[in-house]
Amino acid sequence: MTESRRDAWVAFSIGLSVRLAVVALARGRFPPVEDGRYYDLLARRLASGAGYTWLWPDGVVTYAAHYPVGYPGILAAAYTAFGPSDTVAMVVNALLGAASVYAAHRLVDRPDGPRWRPLAAALVVALHPALVPYTAALMTEGVTASLLLVAIAIANRARVPGDRGWTLLAAGIVVGGATLVRPQSLLLAPVLGALAAPASAAVSQRFARAAGVTAIALACVAPWTFRNCVRMGRCALVSVNGGWNLLIGTTTTTGGWEPVTVPPPCAAVWDEAGKDACFRRAAYRSILSAPGPWVARAPAKVAMTLDYFGAGPWYLHASNRDVFGDRAKVALQVIETIASRLLLLAALVACARLPGRRPQVRGIVSLVGAVAAVTVHGWLGYAAISISFALLGGRGAMRAPMAAGCAAAAIAATALVHAIFFGAGRYGLLVAPLVGALAFARSKP
Repeated sequence: MTESRRDAWVAFSIGLSVRLAVVALARGRFPPVEDGRYYDLLARRLASGAGYTWLWPDGVVTYAAHYPVGYPGILAAAYTAFGPSDTVAMVVNALLGAASVYAAHRLVDRPDGPRWRPLAAALVVALHPALVPYTAALMTEGVTASLLLVAIAIANRARVPGDRGWTLLAAGIVVGGATLVRPQSLLLAPVLGALAAPASAAVSQRFARAAGVTAIALACVAPWTFRNCVRMGRCALVSVNGGWNLLIGTTTTTGGWEPVTVPPPCAAVWDEAGKDACFRRAAYRSILSAPGPWVARAPAKVAMTLDYFGAGPWYLHASNRDVFGDRAKVALQVIETIASRLLLLAALVACARLPGRRPQVRGIVSLVGAVAAVTVHGWLGYAAISISFALLGGRGAMRAPMAAGCAAAAIAATALVHAIFFGAGRYGLLVAPLVGALAFARSKP
């Protein structure tokens, strides 16, 4: 085993150890709450053979698709093998989180680079205070972040001349799995494919790889889409909650989640897919009648998503306030924010140093982002990463390290999705490990 591989496994072991420590501390003390309660219940029904269905209080069983199937499906496999329990679910989270630690090392590692850079990137993901505590949460955001980082690390191998193509197949499959966990992950498939080519690759080759990775991901999702068409009465790629989320995004006053008043035409619609479609129509009517206010809310939604993640403190506090009280929540919030902003500053420096077009303009953008990173407007710092990368130009962007392109794309995709719907810090969590990896990526392609 090479020294580089040994470093990757050491970081993996550290990442797994700290996550298993969280599992040991959380076991029996932090039951599933919020969406996690539903993911757990759906996973238990899958594991029992009841299918992806919902049991209503009156005894009626209906097919379900409001929540994406990917995470309950992963948990159901573990529940079938080891029995359903919160501890088993947390161990699954720990294993996936540790896999992303190994992936971070392989993503940043270069044969002509120093050993400390990939090791530092891996240790950041292993110990990140926004990621580790969320191991106890039966939620999708940490799992999505792990799967995407694994997919990106696999695709990065396709940049080596002579790659036989299996890496793109594997990357597409993992992105497909991530899409079943969180449908917005599909937005990164073409970006990942386009970047997963040698620096000298022609534009046509990059288009082909982008289309290939996207097609593979869609092929993985297709059976579930077909199931929705048959069982839900309406075709949906993964889940039927887009209408709900869009309606929330048209009424929120803070940029975040707020309860909505059911539109009168939807009050008597009980079918899950039908109600979502009704909510979507109501949201469209609201947006078209007053597009200005909806557009004006976009910055607040993005700020709600990227200013501060806070997923771990929020979940632990919501699950058991007696064990994880207000002081513990605030303390973890402070630690997480400081760590995240320091990594953001380092990532902005890495972006500014990338070779390519408009170096002075990119330097100014990164500087403005760095100033924002030490204020309450941290989302502008994350946006600066995407803007700085875009300023590289086509050739510079394709030659930049994979960590830079994927971090910029993930930030842009996250901002776009939640500017349309609504924001929450936990939704921005998937950019945390990518920004951490970018902070230690070399500037050379």
